[in-house]
Amino acid sequence: MMKRGLYIAFLLFVNQVVHAQDPEFSQYYAAPLYLNPAFSGTATDQRFIANHRNQWPNITRGYVTYAFSYDFGIDYLNSGFGILAMVDKAGTAGLKSTQINLQYAYKVNVSDKFVFSSGLNFGVGNRNIDFNKLIFSDQLEFDRNGDPPPSGDYNNIQSATYFDFGAGALIYSRRLWLGFSASHLNRPNRSMIDEEAIIPIKTTIHGGIRIPLYQGMLKRDRVAAIMPSFVYKNQGMFDQLDIGTYFLYEPVVLGLWYRGIPIQQNVSDNISQDAMVVVLGFHLEKIEISYSYDLTISELGPIGGGAHEIGVKYRLAASLRTKNKKKEKLIPCPTFIKD
Repeated sequence: MMKRGLYIAFLLFVNQVVHAQDPEFSQYYAAPLYLNPAFSGTATDQRFIANHRNQWPNITRGYVTYAFSYDFGIDYLNSGFGILAMVDKAGTAGLKSTQINLQYAYKVNVSDKFVFSSGLNFGVGNRNIDFNKLIFSDQLEFDRNGDPPPSGDYNNIQSATYFDFGAGALIYSRRLWLGFSASHLNRPNRSMIDEEAIIPIKTTIHGGIRIPLYQGMLKRDRVAAIMPSFVYKNQGMFDQLDIGTYFLYEPVVLGLWYRGIPIQQNVSDNISQDAMVVVLGFHLEKIEISYSYDLTISELGPIGGGAHEIGVKYRLAASLRTKNKKKEKLIPCPTFIKD
């Protein structure tokens, strides 16, 4: 039990001297609004998406992240709207970060084949700890006079609420896309002891291409495609590259990804590499379900248990774009769709 008190002390210390890294999803295109607010309203339908990630399950109460989003487009306004809710939990102390985000994206046809989308993200976040799961030293130890030792800053810990702002841009056709996003542009402070715990700005560059496949044994009446893509992220002193591809032969989706930057070295003078990610999913008429496993290839090895992730996307009725007089025909963002 003493370890719990030491653990929270460690968290508070880390909170003050290093820059934290945002939660991440290996299936980043299964969480498009988290990747870039410019994705809001880019689908042909209304979308409801749920994501769950359990990272390092062999470590007691490692990192567990939930995300829920809903978005739709309105053609005659050339606009997309979205809402994104995130919950991230870490450690036995129940350190929890919660954020609700409202997103808006404006779209313009720059040619017959390409659309440019610019997006904004407005969020309100909260960070807190469950004290009922902690036992501090002053609950266990007493000096020779029977008095407990001082509690330090523990009694000053309180939840933190902050405003968060981000933006992004995306250019895409039915087969190609390239985007950029920046999160925490206002560098919010989420300290729980009335000091500074600034969230550093996170920048993301992502892109890819959808390549239809209609050769050999692949039947033309079933969607068949591969989708190579990449995501590069930088936040504070952290940077990360994910590169890989999806393969779809309706209704089965397979994916293989590599996370790491092999041309640079980490602080241990080892090649900077993190994980290999394997994805298996099913692409049905209205619902997409996918599961992925991160096989750790860094110095941590298999001791952490990798990471398990599930994504569920449900396509609701046709987007609001079909219920109004269309001012401008906007093409959908690339996905596993028929030409």
